[in-house]
Amino acid sequence: MTNIKTLGELKKSGYKSRSIKEELRENLIQKLKNKETVFAGIWGYEETVIPDLERAILAGHDINLLGLRGQAKTRLARLMVQLLDEYVPVIEGSDLNDDPFAPLSRYGEDKVKEMGDQTPISWLHRNDRYTEKLATPDVSVADLIGDVDPIKAASLKLPYSDERVIHFGLIPRSNRCIFVINELPDLQARIQVALFNILQEGDIQIRGFKIRLPLDIQFVFTANPEDYTNRGSIVTPLKDRIDSQIITHYPKSLEIGKRITQQEARLKDAQKSIAVNEIAKDLIEQIAFEARKSEYVDAKSGVSARLTISAFENLVAAAERRSIINGEKNTAIRISDFIGVIPAITGKVELVYEGEQEGPNIIAQNLVGKAIRTQFVNYFPDPDKFRKQKEKSPYKKITEWFGDGNAIDLLHDMTQAEFEKKIKAVPGLAELIQEFHKGQDAATKLFLMEFALHGLAEYSLISKHNLSAGLQFKDLLSSMFTLPRPGADEDEDEDDEVRGRFK
Repeated sequence: MTNIKTLGELKKSGYKSRSIKEELRENLIQKLKNKETVFAGIWGYEETVIPDLERAILAGHDINLLGLRGQAKTRLARLMVQLLDEYVPVIEGSDLNDDPFAPLSRYGEDKVKEMGDQTPISWLHRNDRYTEKLATPDVSVADLIGDVDPIKAASLKLPYSDERVIHFGLIPRSNRCIFVINELPDLQARIQVALFNILQEGDIQIRGFKIRLPLDIQFVFTANPEDYTNRGSIVTPLKDRIDSQIITHYPKSLEIGKRITQQEARLKDAQKSIAVNEIAKDLIEQIAFEARKSEYVDAKSGVSARLTISAFENLVAAAERRSIINGEKNTAIRISDFIGVIPAITGKVELVYEGEQEGPNIIAQNLVGKAIRTQFVNYFPDPDKFRKQKEKSPYKKITEWFGDGNAIDLLHDMTQAEFEKKIKAVPGLAELIQEFHKGQDAATKLFLMEFALHGLAEYSLISKHNLSAGLQFKDLLSSMFTLPRPGADEDEDEDDEVRGRFK
């Protein structure tokens, strides 16, 4: 079909034009009949957002995707391109992607009148039929709709009354395309008003020109909830003209979150050899779940899925850095590597006033600690059940060893041999893992031993203190009466106090 070069050849081929909404609808119907995946790589929306989106396409609706940041709104819009025909014919040289059978622009109409069946045809690939504009306060009507071009008028020697002096904006140039406006509430109200007629009647006004342009466009808008910020909202008449509003959401389970993170994380080839167990992946996802319900994080702002993606990349990078420093070829993730995820958290959460007072770094550490606490009971018995039955506690031997005045320092960049030696020196720790995780490999058992220490600290059975280059674990009671050891972080006492308040 793409070998056709003239309007006459196109007529002989039997090609029939259809609107972009008919195109999307018919191609969607075919995919649904063939049981094909329509929105590949989108997880967690199979029973919620995607069915709503498919219904809107079948209904021929313009769409608004409403949800907090990091909920794949823009990706959904971009994947709609796959529902377009691979190629469509356009009049060659047309600014408005004119359909050869129904030219829209003055240029297209004149070309067909002048050349008839010899009108040259070119083919537009579906990847070129997608336009995306981020709504910012500086967007103008001229950007979206168009304006009079004095240079064109001068070069063509045309009066300003001639419509050929118009320079069309993004929307008319997106005729027969999918047009996306991201963050619609950020668009100034007067600019939103300019979209009314395009959405409803299909005509546009530019500097006094009233041009009837029945544009063939699939509009997709994305927006955060109106109460997200005070920056703006969607004006009511425009909202009324958008046919379907579809609510997006965050992953509802760790498994879905993990699938998204593993799909989107950009690991270097050298990093793919670093062993990352499922517990560490669960912890990364749990951090986001804890953040979304934290009283210190602004729920209206949301916690983007990009948090877990960046956190996972940082976690792997922390292990890689440690292995490079120690000259070790093979390495596995440790709990101590989670120090690397702190920058990913602090940059991705919006704190409420109380959270800002505590400080983003402390809040981030607290979120990691809460994730460890939540996941701990999925792998070990709940320590709270043994508060009054200490003799039966599987942690008794470990806590008694620390109670005798012993302590261990786990530094972030310890060699593997030194790390194993330190961990295995804690009596009862290896027995605990052997009792509840006998079938795990050696690397996972070592991770679980460290995980157990962190979990016991989160349940206040032992204490955990920040050092300048790592962490120190010791008895909870003795830590209340001793000064920080040499090399301890200056804010150690403050951090411990805050951690106690967060429990």
